Amino acid sequence: MRFQARLKPCNNLIDLTPLVDVIFLMLIFFIVTSEILPLKSLLIENPVLGKNTPTRLAQLLVVMDKDQVIYVGSKKEIVDLSSVKSALQEQIALLQNQYPDCHPTIVLSVDRRVDYGAFLRLFSQVQECSPRVRLSFKPKHEDV
Repeated sequence: MRFQARLKPCNNLIDLTPLVDVIFLMLIFFIVTSEILPLKSLLIENPVLGKNTPTRLAQLLVVMDKDQVIYVGSKKEIVDLSSVKSALQEQIALLQNQYPDCHPTIVLSVDRRVDYGAFLRLFSQVQECSPRVRLSFKPKHEDV
């Protein structure tokens, strides 16, 4: 006895093998790039500060405008490039006399129209006073 199968070839079947491959690749990618430990699981002990405790981080402001005039400190004292270092050392000494545990950060704000050489001269003077230097800038907003 011969059995004949009367199956018609169907061209409407979709091969799902590539789709399954892509899904597994995406799954592996997301598993590898995800963070293993969520932030909640880290045990971090924050310091306890009293109400009248001074801040341990102080900032000294150094500003250079487009005319290369240099302002130092919160009172914006005008100094020339040769005396920036001594003015900053005085400000740092005042802060450390007031608060012995204070380690000030110098915030350097330079106008974008200042030439690079003048910026580097000021930056080297500031960096000699403190290893903690932060550059101030305005982020560029792109038009969408």
